[in-house]
Amino acid sequence: MIKKKLNILLVEDNQNDIFLIKRQIGKIVSEPNIEITDNLEDCKDLLVNFAPDVVLSDYNLPNCTGLDIMEMVKEYDETIEFIFITGTINDEELAANTILSGAAGYILKKDINNLGEKLEPLLKKVVINMVSKDELRERIRNNKITVNQIYSYLDKINSDNAEQRDNIKQIKEAIDRFNLEDGDTE
Repeated sequence: MIKKKLNILLVEDNQNDIFLIKRQIGKIVSEPNIEITDNLEDCKDLLVNFAPDVVLSDYNLPNCTGLDIMEMVKEYDETIEFIFITGTINDEELAANTILSGAAGYILKKDINNLGEKLEPLLKKVVINMVSKDELRERIRNNKITVNQIYSYLDKINSDNAEQRDNIKQIKEAIDRFNLEDGDTE
């Protein structure tokens, strides 16, 4: 059982499949937060306002394809995992193209009664990625705190002579260059 809360965007138009998929997710995720849509416009809105951790999508939808949905999701945030749950992908070339296009996987609806078993490893990967991102954010935050402490220390140094002032200026410039090279985004 996955204990971490997951925001799951389900792109599906069949009410029976929605019911079955939600039931299977409930068996493997203790806190699933699921939003449902069947079109590009609402999906785009949910990407912004719901911020899904993962998108599960059918391939054939009323006004678009799952590939259209995946392309929009990847343009919005390429780190969001995308998984097809579909009855359509019975063509090996099409299945391979979905993976090459950026899908983390696909599960056939004929296996919907075993969906939890097939979906759990894919969702565990999502959780691992979420945890590693949290750890990275914490390291960046700690590094920024350290840099600010260094700046504060440098500002407090008694810079009586020009040589000390030049050395402090060079240290600050080196820190700024390091921040730019390190991809510091604030």
